Amino acid sequence: MSDVFEVKIRPYHCDLLGHVNNARYLEFLEEGRWTYWEARGGFPVFEERGWVFMVVNINVSYREAATAPQVLEVSTALAGLGNRSGRLRQEVRLKDEGTLVADADVVFVIVDSATGKALPMAEAAAELLPDDAVGS
Repeated sequence: MSDVFEVKIRPYHCDLLGHVNNARYLEFLEEGRWTYWEARGGFPVFEERGWVFMVVNINVSYREAATAPQVLEVSTALAGLGNRSGRLRQEVRLKDEGTLVADADVVFVIVDSATGKALPMAEAAAELLPDDAVGS
Protein backbone atom coordinates (compact mmCIF):
# COMPACT_ATOMS: atom_id res chain seq x y z
CA MET A 1 0.00 0.00 0.00
CA SER A 2 1.35 3.43 -0.97
CA ASP A 3 0.41 6.88 0.27
CA VAL A 4 0.71 10.03 -1.83
CA PHE A 5 0.76 13.70 -0.96
CA GLU A 6 1.20 16.74 -3.18
CA VAL A 7 3.44 19.78 -2.84
CA LYS A 8 3.40 22.84 -5.07
CA ILE A 9 6.92 24.04 -5.74
CA ARG A 10 7.42 27.60 -4.52
CA PRO A 11 10.29 29.90 -5.52
CA TYR A 12 11.81 29.55 -2.03
CA HIS A 13 12.22 25.79 -2.67
CA CYS A 14 14.57 26.59 -5.56
CA ASP A 15 18.27 27.33 -5.84
CA LEU A 16 19.91 30.10 -7.89
CA LEU A 17 19.45 28.04 -11.08
CA GLY A 18 15.68 27.88 -10.51
CA HIS A 19 15.63 24.14 -9.71
CA VAL A 20 14.36 22.63 -6.48
CA ASN A 21 17.32 22.55 -4.10
CA ASN A 22 18.47 19.02 -3.27
CA ALA A 23 18.00 19.59 0.48
CA ARG A 24 14.32 20.45 -0.08
CA TYR A 25 13.72 16.95 -1.37
CA LEU A 26 14.65 15.62 2.07
CA GLU A 27 11.86 17.80 3.51
CA PHE A 28 9.37 16.58 0.90
CA LEU A 29 10.34 12.98 1.61
CA GLU A 30 9.97 13.55 5.36
CA GLU A 31 6.48 14.93 4.80
CA GLY A 32 5.73 11.79 2.80
CA ARG A 33 6.81 9.61 5.72
CA TRP A 34 4.60 11.61 8.12
CA THR A 35 1.67 11.10 5.74
CA TYR A 36 2.44 7.37 5.57
CA TRP A 37 2.59 6.89 9.34
CA GLU A 38 -0.42 9.11 10.07
CA ALA A 39 -2.53 7.02 7.69
CA ARG A 40 -1.71 4.01 9.87
CA GLY A 41 -2.29 5.70 13.22
CA GLY A 42 1.42 5.39 13.88
CA PHE A 43 2.22 8.40 15.99
CA PRO A 44 -0.36 7.76 18.73
CA VAL A 45 0.84 4.14 18.82
CA PHE A 46 4.46 5.35 19.06
CA GLU A 47 3.60 7.66 21.95
CA GLU A 48 1.48 5.08 23.81
CA ARG A 49 4.24 2.47 23.62
CA GLY A 50 7.18 4.81 24.17
CA TRP A 51 8.49 4.08 20.68
CA VAL A 52 10.52 6.41 18.48
CA PHE A 53 10.71 6.21 14.69
CA MET A 54 14.27 6.83 13.46
CA VAL A 55 15.73 7.07 9.99
CA VAL A 56 19.14 5.39 10.01
CA ASN A 57 19.97 5.67 6.31
CA ILE A 58 18.53 7.51 3.35
CA ASN A 59 19.76 7.16 -0.22
CA VAL A 60 18.30 9.71 -2.66
CA SER A 61 18.70 9.63 -6.43
CA TYR A 62 17.91 12.86 -8.24
CA ARG A 63 16.57 12.10 -11.73
CA GLU A 64 15.15 15.30 -13.26
CA ALA A 65 15.01 18.99 -12.38
CA ALA A 66 11.75 20.39 -11.03
CA THR A 67 10.86 24.08 -11.00
CA ALA A 68 8.22 26.43 -9.64
CA PRO A 69 5.22 26.33 -9.99
CA GLN A 70 5.13 22.60 -10.82
CA VAL A 71 3.27 20.24 -8.50
CA LEU A 72 5.01 17.15 -7.16
CA GLU A 73 3.50 13.93 -5.89
CA VAL A 74 5.46 12.14 -3.20
CA SER A 75 4.59 8.47 -2.72
CA THR A 76 5.71 6.30 0.16
CA ALA A 77 5.40 2.53 0.42
CA LEU A 78 6.78 -0.22 2.60
CA ALA A 79 9.52 -2.00 0.66
CA GLY A 80 10.87 -4.52 3.15
CA LEU A 81 11.22 -5.63 6.74
CA GLY A 82 14.28 -7.11 8.40
CA ASN A 83 14.86 -8.33 11.93
CA ARG A 84 15.28 -4.87 13.49
CA SER A 85 14.85 -2.47 10.57
CA GLY A 86 12.49 -1.70 7.76
CA ARG A 87 12.78 -0.03 4.38
CA LEU A 88 10.47 2.51 2.79
CA ARG A 89 10.54 3.28 -0.93
CA GLN A 90 9.71 6.87 -1.81
CA GLU A 91 9.22 8.44 -5.23
CA VAL A 92 8.79 12.07 -6.22
CA ARG A 93 7.00 12.61 -9.53
CA LEU A 94 5.70 15.55 -11.50
CA LYS A 95 1.95 15.38 -10.98
CA ASP A 96 0.88 16.29 -14.52
CA GLU A 97 3.47 14.25 -16.41
CA GLY A 98 4.26 11.41 -14.03
CA THR A 99 7.98 12.01 -14.66
CA LEU A 100 10.18 10.57 -11.92
CA VAL A 101 12.08 13.50 -10.38
CA ALA A 102 13.71 11.73 -7.42
CA ASP A 103 13.49 8.47 -5.54
CA ALA A 104 14.77 7.29 -2.20
CA ASP A 105 15.28 4.17 -0.15
CA VAL A 106 14.90 4.89 3.54
CA VAL A 107 16.06 2.45 6.21
CA PHE A 108 14.38 2.94 9.57
CA VAL A 109 14.21 1.43 13.03
CA ILE A 110 11.66 1.74 15.78
CA VAL A 111 13.38 2.30 19.09
CA ASP A 112 12.06 1.62 22.57
CA SER A 113 12.70 4.94 24.31
CA ALA A 114 13.10 3.23 27.70
CA THR A 115 15.92 0.96 26.55
CA GLY A 116 17.29 2.93 23.59
CA LYS A 117 17.32 -0.28 21.55
CA ALA A 118 15.68 -1.07 18.23
CA LEU A 119 12.60 -3.23 18.58
CA PRO A 120 12.22 -6.50 16.73
CA MET A 121 10.50 -5.37 13.55
CA ALA A 122 7.93 -8.18 13.71
CA GLU A 123 6.59 -6.73 16.99
CA ALA A 124 6.30 -3.19 15.68
CA ALA A 125 5.02 -4.20 12.24
CA ALA A 126 2.22 -6.32 13.71
CA GLU A 127 0.77 -3.18 15.31
CA LEU A 128 1.68 -0.55 12.74
CA LEU A 129 1.66 -2.30 9.38
CA PRO A 130 -0.81 -5.19 9.52
CA ASP A 131 -2.36 -4.48 6.10
CA ASP A 132 0.72 -3.38 4.17
CA ALA A 133 1.99 -5.78 1.58
CA VAL A 134 5.76 -5.68 1.42
CA GLY A 135 7.09 -4.88 -2.06
CA SER A 136 10.50 -5.74 -3.40
